[in-house]
Amino acid sequence: MIDNNILAVVLAGGQSKRFGEDKNQVKLGDKTLLTHVLDKLAKKFNEILIVSNQKLNMKKLYKVTVVPDCIKGNLGPLVGVLTAMKWSKKENKQYKWIATFPSDTPFFDISIIKEYESKINLNESLLYFIKSNYKRHNIFGLWSVKLMEILESDLTNNNFRKVEDWANKIGVKTINIEIDKFDSFLNINTKTDLEEAKKILIKYKI
Repeated sequence: MIDNNILAVVLAGGQSKRFGEDKNQVKLGDKTLLTHVLDKLAKKFNEILIVSNQKLNMKKLYKVTVVPDCIKGNLGPLVGVLTAMKWSKKENKQYKWIATFPSDTPFFDISIIKEYESKINLNESLLYFIKSNYKRHNIFGLWSVKLMEILESDLTNNNFRKVEDWANKIGVKTINIEIDKFDSFLNINTKTDLEEAKKILIKYKI
């Protein structure tokens, strides 16, 4: 893992309105949704940044920093991305890219990191999203920190809020991932989604 190139960023700032409670602390098996994500990332990254406006209860098992959105108001994932970029700059980190991961998608395949590394070497774009079975996953992204200034301007001056809209404006390439057994990018938005995740956990012994 080229740690000085990519910062792992978990976007955990959502309000969980559809779920009815803070999803980050909800148990799936013997671990919280957030811990499922962190356990995977800790195998590939020495440092992880979590962007969250919630108080998180975590075991201190990782080199993790938690920061709130740099713009108040729960304005969505784009603010979380900007927050990560600004934090990296403020802390004088040498990261050239940030890789974003949602805190409510416990089954994603960590092998996507290898795909990210290969795309960095090709240098074809400043932004990449994962795509599986014809569906683009806008929170699984690889973002060049060179986008920071234009992202901040579009958030504050042009009222951009949706990741999809901003990415389409900037120009984004996709990394295609084949899924054969189950939806490894299932995100837990509702209690029904959680029940589906429990079935997957048991069936595939994850």
